[in-house]
Amino acid sequence: MNSQYIVIILVAIFMGWFALGMIYNLRRGDALLKWMQDGLPLIGQRTTFRWLGTSVAEMGIAKAKRPFQRLDVLLVLKPRDVFWMTILAFFQGRDDVLIFRGYLNTPPLLDLELADPKAWSGRTALKQVSERGWEGADYHGLRLMAPKGLLDLATTTLDQLAAPIQSLSPRYVRFSLRKTAPNFEVHVPFPNPRTMDAKDYFQSLVELARAVGQR
Repeated sequence: MNSQYIVIILVAIFMGWFALGMIYNLRRGDALLKWMQDGLPLIGQRTTFRWLGTSVAEMGIAKAKRPFQRLDVLLVLKPRDVFWMTILAFFQGRDDVLIFRGYLNTPPLLDLELADPKAWSGRTALKQVSERGWEGADYHGLRLMAPKGLLDLATTTLDQLAAPIQSLSPRYVRFSLRKTAPNFEVHVPFPNPRTMDAKDYFQSLVELARAVGQR
């Protein structure tokens, strides 16, 4: 077999991989978006939506209901359409993640970062706050970090939020609170539409955001 045929075969393999990965991501993302339609009215009316390539979909709710002022939702899927990026994502611990970025009517009383150090976005967030001199401690299998002198208060705050946190998702990649906007950022695995009701899911998100703003 000469080099020309080898090149043709390799190109065919990579193009086939790209097509299959793109179709899988778009279908998986669209299926989750359709499932979300029943629950989104609890937050507000969707105002913007766009696919950013084949691995990220972005939705904005500009005039959200309380306790939100605005909510941005991102569907971040593994880059299944590019072979070497798929392999890299595997070693980075990346998976499909649903991200909520909330602008709250009542901001939290402190900044904190709770993240999975084994996950890609969790490692990035922890590195950023570590460079700012935040203190850290282990918290139920995740890493909790807060500004110096506020780690105990951050622990107490998470203990108080335990019920609404678990109601939304049993596993978190990242849970972030900030006194400045966006005040609330949550990274969780995709919910299972077969076992989870969309209205219940978004009601849990509302209750979590409301609990964050309680004084």
